[in-house]
Amino acid sequence: MDMTGEHRIAAPRAEVWAALNDAEVLRACIPGCEALEKISPTEFHARVVQKIGPVKARFEGGVELVNIAAPESYTIQGEGKGGVAGFAKGAADVQLAADGDATVLTYQVHAMVGGKLARLGSRLINSSAKKLAARFFDNFEAVLHGETPDTAEAGAEPETGETAATA
Repeated sequence: MDMTGEHRIAAPRAEVWAALNDAEVLRACIPGCEALEKISPTEFHARVVQKIGPVKARFEGGVELVNIAAPESYTIQGEGKGGVAGFAKGAADVQLAADGDATVLTYQVHAMVGGKLARLGSRLINSSAKKLAARFFDNFEAVLHGETPDTAEAGAEPETGETAATA
């Protein structure tokens, strides 16, 4: 799966850069994030619950920041394992450009999924990824403006007896 996007954030680039490198801010912004621990200045360990179509899984894995050109860009790469649901791995190139008092963040994502997730089809995976990105940016804006983000897992719906896959 490949995805690109651009988001205008009403905050100066230095503030956006700092927030994108703050584990607590990211944990609050990532839909379904249960834990995000900073292991080193460039490494994180994450645990995230996601529901994509009929598949719900708890993913655990590592994330690393590489190609860092502060405060302009970096590449975030990682892999998460979701038990019987499968795995997800990929990378995103992130660029920040000052735009007056705001910042324009652009990203290019290259990701791959396997296991049950891969059987859901690219249309559902792509649609879910776009919704996750939109929720992340809504949450990110909320945190930057001192508001409470929507931290529920993505795709969360009332339980209907479906089986959750966990690792």
